[in-house]
Amino acid sequence: MTELNTVVKKHLIINGKEVEAPKYTTLYSPYTNGPIAEIAMADEKITKDAISAAQAAFKVISSMPAYKKSEILERVVTLLTEKADEAAEIIATESAKPIIFAKVEVARTIETYKFAAEEAKRIHGETIPFDASPSGVGRVGYTLRKPLGVIGAITPFNFPMNLVAHKLGPAIATGNSVVLKPASQTPLSSLFIAELFKEAGLPDGVINVVTGAGSVVGETIIKDDRVKMITFTGSPSVGIGIRNKAGLKKTTLELGSNAAVILDKDTNVQEVVNRCIVGAFSNQGQVCISLQRVYAHRDVYSAFVEQFKTAAKQLKLGDPLQEDTYISSLISENETKRALSWIEEAKQNGAQIVTGGQLTNGILEPTIITNVDPKLKVSCQEVFAPIVIINEVNSIEEALAYVNDSNYGLQAGIYTKDINQALRASEELEVGAVLINDIPTFRVDHMPYGGVKESGTGREGIKYAVEEMTELKLVVWNRGNVE
Repeated sequence: MTELNTVVKKHLIINGKEVEAPKYTTLYSPYTNGPIAEIAMADEKITKDAISAAQAAFKVISSMPAYKKSEILERVVTLLTEKADEAAEIIATESAKPIIFAKVEVARTIETYKFAAEEAKRIHGETIPFDASPSGVGRVGYTLRKPLGVIGAITPFNFPMNLVAHKLGPAIATGNSVVLKPASQTPLSSLFIAELFKEAGLPDGVINVVTGAGSVVGETIIKDDRVKMITFTGSPSVGIGIRNKAGLKKTTLELGSNAAVILDKDTNVQEVVNRCIVGAFSNQGQVCISLQRVYAHRDVYSAFVEQFKTAAKQLKLGDPLQEDTYISSLISENETKRALSWIEEAKQNGAQIVTGGQLTNGILEPTIITNVDPKLKVSCQEVFAPIVIINEVNSIEEALAYVNDSNYGLQAGIYTKDINQALRASEELEVGAVLINDIPTFRVDHMPYGGVKESGTGREGIKYAVEEMTELKLVVWNRGNVE
């Protein structure tokens, strides 16, 4: 595997400048365990300095005309398009995401900033018909959308460039400034993007990248009264903690999932197997909407298990920078150990390991488990690994009950040719999005994305994030002559 050229020291980016930190830590490749870079570890004071820089820059970006914000975002689109291969290699190196999926992430990131550039020019309110009330006669009213101020963005490792774009894109479009704390394992993507924004002409201080421990950087951002909103993607436990500490700050929390798909008795197994492979095993299953649970009707269960097993065994494991690699290392050794322990728990409780369940050169093989008790961790918790369970059901009613028997509710899918079953699923599934004749892993970057229960609060997708990142202000004109 080819590492980044040298093990360089990466500083913080505050007020448009590189800022040294009192301490640095070595960033290691999840695949080779070799050093990639030395990463700055910000302390509380430096984090507060970043917030101060963002607060000052808010005055600049909030008064910038919409067309200028759009132009900056369009220039980022152009620059990232020119450097797409470099960006994909950064993602693959720091996260072990196979390069084929890293390239897809870069393409989606470009599209996300493109959507943000477009939305920057159509942020508007509405007129209010005050004369609908007798006491409103003679008055004219309308709403405006105003930026909030400093936004604290805390992002995860699994989509280190695109999920950052879902924070930065709408923030810039709406005229907010940002203090960004990327995941400790994947800071290079964020630093790379911040450099592109500077090159694109974004005023200094509008984006500040502060790397370091969540217990220091994250806590400081959350507790500082100058930060008006926290947008977070990560685990439910951390998200719930943020919600408890945020006070009256606005929060958007994109949290966990154990996404499921239902296969009705009329499902053409051959047509859906490859799609389910993508849903379950892309990025080693480290996707919030990764396909973790399959509930297959008894009429198609055996055929699906057999064909799914055959397809899974053909996936190539190895170096994430090789074009034909489909599955590489999980983000850390601890995550690998956890996933193996959950597989072992399933085995000890009567589940059958159809394929996988072991390491090959440190990489967890794509794992299929059947006959799984719904209370086992591989079913009821978020597995975040290349593990999928398949259970047999006798009816759609039974399958719906299994899907809903979860603390999560992000997305779910159903394959069926019966329109009534599709409508029933769309009404009864307790999730943020229902996919008819598709896996729950589908996402495009302008759709409203978010869940219910412990899957979080608020919605992403640029238009919807714009609404989250602005405050509605009402203006009322009294024209006089009111009787």
